[in-house]
Amino acid sequence: MAKYKTEPLKCWDKAKELRSEVYDRIAKARDEGTMIVSGGTESAISLPAGFDMEFFGGEPYVAGCAFMGKNDSSKYMKYFETAEAAKFPRDLCAYMRLSVGSLLCNSYAFGGTYPKPAFNLQTHICDTQGKWYQIMSELEGVPYNALDLIPFEWESEYESEESKNLKHKYLKDQMLDIIDWMEDISGKKYDDEKFINALNCECESASLWAQCCMVNRSIPAVMDEKMMHSLYVIAALMRHEKASVNFYKELLDELKDRAERGIAAFENERLRLLLDGMPPWHSLEIYRYIEEFGGVSIGSHFSFGVSGGWAYDSKQDTRVPAMPPKEAGVELRTREDACSWYSKWLLNTNTILRSLKLSGQGKNKHILDLVKKWNVDGVLIHLNRGCEGTAAGQMEIRYFLAENNIPVITFEGNHADIREFDLPRVKTTINTFMETLDLKKL
Repeated sequence: MAKYKTEPLKCWDKAKELRSEVYDRIAKARDEGTMIVSGGTESAISLPAGFDMEFFGGEPYVAGCAFMGKNDSSKYMKYFETAEAAKFPRDLCAYMRLSVGSLLCNSYAFGGTYPKPAFNLQTHICDTQGKWYQIMSELEGVPYNALDLIPFEWESEYESEESKNLKHKYLKDQMLDIIDWMEDISGKKYDDEKFINALNCECESASLWAQCCMVNRSIPAVMDEKMMHSLYVIAALMRHEKASVNFYKELLDELKDRAERGIAAFENERLRLLLDGMPPWHSLEIYRYIEEFGGVSIGSHFSFGVSGGWAYDSKQDTRVPAMPPKEAGVELRTREDACSWYSKWLLNTNTILRSLKLSGQGKNKHILDLVKKWNVDGVLIHLNRGCEGTAAGQMEIRYFLAENNIPVITFEGNHADIREFDLPRVKTTINTFMETLDLKKL
């Protein structure tokens, strides 16, 4: 018999509808001549929202390509092979190679030709991210600009206020310069009010997603991580839109109701796991394989932290959902106000961006905090060859968790390139891990 009650998420279809809507709008913008702006979704995506535009985010798009390639590898493998034939080697970011390949094939995975942007705007959160859209711009023949972002250090590093102030001013001034640059290269007038509205939505969306993750501390977990990948992507794609805020409000209410009624994501939960690293989009069945042992992945540093939304609470010595401007009692009136708030928000709240630049003691402490606060029994670490940034410091995390008596095991793979992922071998690794925990298949 099932240990817990379970039921489908009521807002699941709404999430699918919103995801499809974004890619449909991009296709229509391409055909109708509406401005498209492209770049990474961990970028400052509210910044170009001062124009009427569609934002074509790279990471969710190519993650979708990898997922779709499981059942139809024709486009997916052609994108990789085309990029490699153009001398982009396999040790580059797998996302970047898929993106470049899609462009060189002039193929949009959701149908038709590749959506050429008016310009590319990236945030240089890691070296690959900075170069990814520089190369895309050269191939497309469109302008390119990038924000140079160096996040605040982890709180355990005791960064000086002078250092924080310098980083804040540096990023804020870049934002103001880029707004002028966007006006110059587009020939369009920038609307500060649209930017401010988008920024308020972005911060609220990211905060609401963090609040949703907090609900997953419940036993049983109200979401499993496979489910979460289809939910956090709304923030990645469109957190600057009011529809995103409305969706996360609806989701949060439903998750709280599930927690109160004891509704589980997985009816036989008996082992709570944390996955460190990006998921293998082409092989998400590993989550279902874990369930055969009664295990459920309750989230990860990655799925919790995508698009930011977390602030450090010094009294509790932990991260909590960050307060968006209105909740913090701040009214953004001018372009300068908005850029000042936005720069602090990106520097302070995004744990993913922080870990790309600053692994080590701070990230170790953060992972251990997730283990303790979310009642985690063990950790699976994906040593991801496809993204060096999110894989930074993972072996140090492994040793740190082992020293703190947290069961932990690693497996090698690639989040987007299925040629570098051995599913039977990963299942064997999971079998070994479960044996050490004295767990057999249900």
